[in-house]
Amino acid sequence: MDRTLLLARQGHRLLQLGVALLLFTSFEGFAIPYVAAPTLGRSAHTLSALVAVLLLASGLLWSRLRLGAAGARLAFWSLIYSGLAIVAAFLLGSLWDAGSATMPLAAAGARGTAVQEAVIKLVAYSSAPTGIAAFALILWRLREGPS
Repeated sequence: MDRTLLLARQGHRLLQLGVALLLFTSFEGFAIPYVAAPTLGRSAHTLSALVAVLLLASGLLWSRLRLGAAGARLAFWSLIYSGLAIVAAFLLGSLWDAGSATMPLAAAGARGTAVQEAVIKLVAYSSAPTGIAAFALILWRLREGPS
């Protein structure tokens, strides 16, 4: 596949995912009072809106990146995984009334079983290296001006 076409398609997918996440955020906001840990539910709501805006902005700049096919795929999937994984960790915490081991401020004392806390920690911590990899690739490939 042509590099330009790949970047355009990925940028479009990021825009679609960003809008879908905004829609999810809208509906998730109605569920906040009903989850086991409402403070984590509110945090998940805010975080998913932030990730949605990040994906929208990334989708708009994606075609300007000077990435090869492999680099584009790595950055694209790393960015998506990173954003969705951290939102999932907060959602799990809000549903399970857990998460104080990983996100004590947002969890406000909500402590789940050892397995629940381990799952939240695994999902949340796995989002950091993938996000850093994606942002490093994006920044590196934006260092040159427009062609």
